[in-house]
Amino acid sequence: MKKIQVLGTGCPKCKKLAENAEAAAKALGVAYELEKVTQINDIMKMGVMMTPALAVDGVVKVVGKVASADDIKTMLS
Repeated sequence: MKKIQVLGTGCPKCKKLAENAEAAAKALGVAYELEKVTQINDIMKMGVMMTPALAVDGVVKVVGKVASADDIKTMLS
């Protein structure tokens, strides 16, 4: 099971990134758990200084932009 984390405070960009991540995982048929990391301290512990960010299995893949569902599919496969 893939662990997908969306790091951000809940702004519209963060919500869009979460939607794209969910769409990508569903399109690939990947078993996943989506976690929204909203606490600034938790985000900074992962080395992220700009949101939104996306981590897959604890590895930060995207920082400071909304990745498309197609880009996220590549990260998940």
